[in-house]
Formats: sequence, C-alpha cells, structure tokens
Amino acid sequence: TRRLLDGLQERDAKATFFLCGYRLESGRELAGRILAEGHEIGLHGYSHKNMKTLSRRQIAAELSATRALLPPDCDPVWLRPPGGCCSDGVRQVAEVTGLSILDWSVDPRDWATRDTAAIGRSVVDSVRDGDVVLLHDMSDSSVDAALAVIDRLKSQGFRFVTVSELAKLRDLRPKPGKVYTDFPPEE
Repeated sequence: TRRLLDGLQERDAKATFFLCGYRLESGRELAGRILAEGHEIGLHGYSHKNMKTLSRRQIAAELSATRALLPPDCDPVWLRPPGGCCSDGVRQVAEVTGLSILDWSVDPRDWATRDTAAIGRSVVDSVRDGDVVLLHDMSDSSVDAALAVIDRLKSQGFRFVTVSELAKLRDLRPKPGKVYTDFPPEE
C-alpha cells in the first residue's frame, strides 16, 4: 500500500481505497495517509466475509466496526462488498447507513495471477472513459501493473480520480443502497 501511495503521488493520480477493518487494526496510519494525499476511503467490511451470507445485523456490525477504525474526519460514502457479492440485505443496510455500493466494470483478476504484464494488458485493452477498475495492493505484481497502467493511460489522455470525483464529473449524486459499476460520459 505504501509503495502504491508513493507511485500515485509521483503520478498525480487519485484512487479510492476500500479498506477492511481487520487490516486497519495493524495499519491505521495508512488510512490517515490515504486521506491526507487526497484519495478516498470506502468500506470493504471488517472481515472480508461474503456479505451475501451474512444477516443484516452482521453486515451492519462489519461496517460499524470498520468505520470505528477510520480517522475521525473520514466519512465513507461507498461500500464495496467483498467479491462484489451483493444481496437485498446488503443493499438495505447500505441504504440505511448512507452508503452507495460500488462494483467495477474492469476486473483484470490481479488477485489470481502474478503476471504484471497480463494484468496491465487486461486493463489497457478493455478500459473506457468512466470505467471503475478493480485492483488490489497486496502483491508487487498488482502494484507494478497499476502504476504501469496509469503511465500508459495518462499518455492516452486518461485522468485518474476518486470514485466520488468521477461521479461528480458526470453530475451524478450516488444514491445510498444503489449499485454502481461505472460512470460513462453521456452520449
């Protein structure tokens, strides 16, 4: 995460980080750095469990426990359920807690491979204006691919902004409980 943040800063690129509570337990300072550098924080649950299998009460507890570990000035507006696993219960809890749900439109499956070039090709070959790209920061190959993708796409005129900034650029006010996957320009 630190290396990714360094690379984003060098490239003047912004991102939205979806954080798990259990990982914040040992890395709370990173949440502060993410915010201080102009990135956005969204919720990813506490335990990374499939939220589709949890009760509404359990989902709410996952979100509450994660929020409690965030810096006081952090007020997330996005939820990305682990694996994109959404259900009526997830949507209902998100709505009640004021969270919009984010999935993605480009998934290079970086968690399943260590092939930096393949991850990068997958993104560059399929990304369009307004897409939400899913990447992780838990392996060198994913971080290397993310930074290479930013370099390549910036040279093609792409800008990298947070999800909330992208929604704002599209004059969209996300609705709590609604699922979003991308923010294409109006045609």
